[in-house]
Amino acid sequence: MTLEAPLSRSRRTSFIIYIVACVAMAAWFAYDGYINESFIAEHTGEQGNPDSTLVFNQKAPPFLLGGAALFGICLAAMRGRKLAAEENELVISARERIPYDAIERIDKTHFESKGFFTITYKKDGREVDRKLSDRRWDRLGPLLDHLIAKIT
Repeated sequence: MTLEAPLSRSRRTSFIIYIVACVAMAAWFAYDGYINESFIAEHTGEQGNPDSTLVFNQKAPPFLLGGAALFGICLAAMRGRKLAAEENELVISARERIPYDAIERIDKTHFESKGFFTITYKKDGREVDRKLSDRRWDRLGPLLDHLIAKIT
């Protein structure tokens, strides 16, 4: 039986909000920098030189659109991520797998109040702590119960 904890909905929603904010700010700055005649007249000197505010409003939109594209790429890259508690190991990513017999302890002290727990396991002869938070993953409760049942 495999239990899965998908990427948190709030994390995905945050990236969508960042994308919308970048696009909205790019549109606003482009409007003020190129279309709004009163803003342009207000921020142009007597000799016809634009001040720093007008220059910023003219140059910022491509960077903001680039930021929105980067957030979109990050959102697409993390779209299918999930934690999976399989029969013999906890799969965090394709590169990171924690066998149950390597887990030394699970600290769930802060799980109810702050929403995270820490797994301590042996990797290459040294102890490694891995913090799993409900801000990043949904449905961690059943996964934590399954982990505790497997290591005891």
